[in-house]
Amino acid sequence: MRSKYLLFAIIFGFAALFVVSFSIAQEGKEMNEQTLKNLSTAMHGEAFAYAKYMAFADHARKTGNGKLAELFETAAKTEYMEHFTEEAELAGLIGTDAQNLKNAIDGESYETETMYREFAQQAKQMGDLKAAERFEEIRQDEAKHREAFSSALANLKK
Repeated sequence: MRSKYLLFAIIFGFAALFVVSFSIAQEGKEMNEQTLKNLSTAMHGEAFAYAKYMAFADHARKTGNGKLAELFETAAKTEYMEHFTEEAELAGLIGTDAQNLKNAIDGESYETETMYREFAQQAKQMGDLKAAERFEEIRQDEAKHREAFSSALANLKK
């Protein structure tokens, strides 16, 4: 369950990374590059807080502390449904379906070809074999996501 929330944070975090690559127009002028970087940093924090609080809620529920689980879930929903989504809207992260798919493909490609490959290699070299195996497993999952997004984009163009 924890890996599901971590994966969510990673996906949203990398989606936020690509915000900086967009040229955003607001009211006829481009948004300042530093503001875009700040929005990206903020979205990373909000996405990670969401995932972390959901993992904390899961743990609290497993230990029989339902009220604490509800507190973490409420905070998590605010982090995502309000903070992250409002910042994403300001940054222009959400585009057309085709743009969103291309953005997702770019993120999944980076994770597949660069990030998780390097993480797995480094962990293996350091003797952290469980982490290396997990990074490789996630890398394979990301490749599947990329394939699914690529298929969806091809279908969208038909």
